Amino acid sequence: MLGLDNIERVKPGGLELKDRLVAVNRVTKVTKGGRAFGFSAIVVVGNEEGTIGFGLGKSKEVASAIAKAVEDAKKNLVKVPVMNHTIPHQTSARYGGADIFLRPASHGTGLIAGGAVRAVLESAGIHDILSKSKGSSNPHNVVKATFKALLDIRRPEEIARMRGVSLSKVFNG
Repeated sequence: MLGLDNIERVKPGGLELKDRLVAVNRVTKVTKGGRAFGFSAIVVVGNEEGTIGFGLGKSKEVASAIAKAVEDAKKNLVKVPVMNHTIPHQTSARYGGADIFLRPASHGTGLIAGGAVRAVLESAGIHDILSKSKGSSNPHNVVKATFKALLDIRRPEEIARMRGVSLSKVFNG
């Protein structure tokens, strides 16, 4: 999907997935017979427990474009680390012109994010996080940058194993 190594892929079977429509775009093709309208939709699906995916669908009707996007999203499900409804550490990523910054927040802070970033984080089940979207506001690139940032996150257990120290040493120094 985005070419990262530590991706944990998930099969959609048996998961209770909710889909969120991020954007619908009307595209026009001008032919000698007039204008032909089409629609493209980008959708994020997730089980609100760390499993998320996004998809793009194109069709002549909005409803079928959304349905195609949902099917595409279910083919691209990945697992992201969520601890206590936030992320383990801060991260940032860039995709195209979109630049995303994510920082964990304490319980009760809420989801400080807008637009496409909010849809991705809600689908992942993240409730307390600070985010900033810089650069392009193109929903396609913002969704991909957010996914890239979430997939760059490493679990504390993984870091402890790599360093050869205990989990409490990772958190407390």
